[in-house]
Amino acid sequence: MELAVVKINGEDSGRKAMLGDSIFGIEPNDHAIYLDVKQILANKRQGTHDSRERSDVVGSTRKIKKQKGTGTARAGDIKNPLFRGGGRVFGPHPREYNSKLNKKVKQLARRSALTYKAIDNEILVVEDFKLPTAKTKEYAQILDGLKLDNRKTLLVVNEADENLYLAARNIPNAKILRAESLNTYEILNAKVLVFMESAVKATEEVFSK
Repeated sequence: MELAVVKINGEDSGRKAMLGDSIFGIEPNDHAIYLDVKQILANKRQGTHDSRERSDVVGSTRKIKKQKGTGTARAGDIKNPLFRGGGRVFGPHPREYNSKLNKKVKQLARRSALTYKAIDNEILVVEDFKLPTAKTKEYAQILDGLKLDNRKTLLVVNEADENLYLAARNIPNAKILRAESLNTYEILNAKVLVFMESAVKATEEVFSK
């Protein structure tokens, strides 16, 4: 698949970028995508939620009323889960949500996600550029020139650029990742994938391993 390489002002540079079919043109596997996204989101969970059961609640252990003759259900102490302020029954406790997924399945999921983006024409290749200063206004002007200022974008770069990261971090719906850090969730979460010209080859090298 060939895509035109555009300049940062949106004009055609006259060059073409070749997207390899082994990465951007496979038969997508929806189940692999589901497994990978589920793992990514699960690994982001802190798992620090906790609740107090009746043994954790501070309160008297005195039996609050007699066992029989009240016409109501029998009850023990004030820490009973049925009472306001009592302990919770089967509440959440700290745990880890991390899970393991085979490397081949993750690679298949990422290639499937990239293929879907290619099918939906949601990939743009822009010539390599650098920002002289870390100003948000400069990166916003680039997005405006590419007519992407109102769309959720993910810029894929080959090498880290601190000025670029700092300029983009205050722009809603604009994210920057290195090719080696791409994952299925970030690919699908972005409406448009913007590849720097040098990042196309870097992405193919990462995902072909």
